[in-house]
Amino acid sequence: MTDAISTTFAALADPTRRAILARLALGESSVTELAEPFEMSLPAVSKHLRVLENAGLIKRGREAQWRPCKLEAAPLRQAADWLEFYRQFWEQSFDRLEEYLQRVQSEQQTEPRSKNGKRRSTTRNSSNGNGKQAKSGHFNEREN
Repeated sequence: MTDAISTTFAALADPTRRAILARLALGESSVTELAEPFEMSLPAVSKHLRVLENAGLIKRGREAQWRPCKLEAAPLRQAADWLEFYRQFWEQSFDRLEEYLQRVQSEQQTEPRSKNGKRRSTTRNSSNGNGKQAKSGHFNEREN
């Protein structure tokens, strides 16, 4: 058996069910009213409603022949709370990344530049005079 939040996310995974919830956020509707914008049969819409009802996202009533559907917000609140934790995590991660990038940019702006405007390397580079890197830090006479 799955937990409540998994059932909620599984129900929200389908775009038709999300559209039904968006419509129900405006107020109660019958199954026929909910089915109008979709190119599917009433039984297919009823299956979507059953998934939403099993997830606790809607309640279906019965008033004579009319079966109104109503949005239930509690499972959405639980999902929103769960997502909020991760939103905060990502915001903090992005804040740390921004601080790091600002620090790197600041360090790059303070690096010494040569007369032609290019940054001078702050690392030592052993070269044998002809632009080739010397092996093991020593000049190799045979490479000249």
